[in-house]
Amino acid sequence: MEIKQKNNDEHIFIRFIKGFIIGASMLVPGVSGGTMAIILGIYDDLIHAVNSLRSNFKGNGLFLLQYGIAGVIGILLLSGPMLNAVTAWQKPMMFLFLGAILGSFPPLYKKATADKVKHVNKVAVVVGAAIAYLITLFPEGMLDFEPGFHLMSCFMLLLAGVVIAVALILPGISASYVLLMLGMYDLTLKAIRYLDMAYLVPLVVGTLAGTFLTAGIIEREMKRHPQFTYMLIIGFMIGSLLEVFPGVPQGVELVQSAGMFMVGLFVILWISKDRS
Repeated sequence: MEIKQKNNDEHIFIRFIKGFIIGASMLVPGVSGGTMAIILGIYDDLIHAVNSLRSNFKGNGLFLLQYGIAGVIGILLLSGPMLNAVTAWQKPMMFLFLGAILGSFPPLYKKATADKVKHVNKVAVVVGAAIAYLITLFPEGMLDFEPGFHLMSCFMLLLAGVVIAVALILPGISASYVLLMLGMYDLTLKAIRYLDMAYLVPLVVGTLAGTFLTAGIIEREMKRHPQFTYMLIIGFMIGSLLEVFPGVPQGVELVQSAGMFMVGLFVILWISKDRS
């Protein structure tokens, strides 16, 4: 009931901006859409809406549609500019994301520690960090996937979509990095740019199926073991920091990176304070 009321009160323009930011962030390898949803304070609401779509199709469907359309627009409009910015100013941009991720820790940790932290839940942080870190060790293009127009290609795209959905839902795991790992990053960006439906449709279908499956598991565990789940998510985010960290900048880049880091950190802290 609390989530529903919150969703009704939030202005559609604010939803659009948040969805747009999440869509844009998913284009950057190392940056997690789930993490960005936590940063913007809508992660729990999105998970609940996906998992409760059958019980309130109109309300939750409209809620998800608004964020979904905004996210797709963010991907379509910024797939070029975002990649250009990260290419031209890689370290400052990645330090901006680092600051934003670190700024999201306080509100998430506050949720996780609403009750006294049990020792077993502390282990969840280590487990989550280890999983996220191990994922970053997989070589790029591991499966060397090449698209085609036959049944096996369609099946592979469906399967890849399910894997991408898990990365979309779980904070700290970058969907773009998973695409890199599968050897599909450039192919997917080209398919988005040229609207290659033979490639995009099975990929999207698999992603939607994986999203509903993963969202159900996450919300169920949040209800049964909320502290463990939140601590696990914190672990995922900690483990992803190494993937986002671009190395130590030098010279002018050091000043730029420090400035962008502070911008990302304080903007997210301000947003979190405004929500509390």
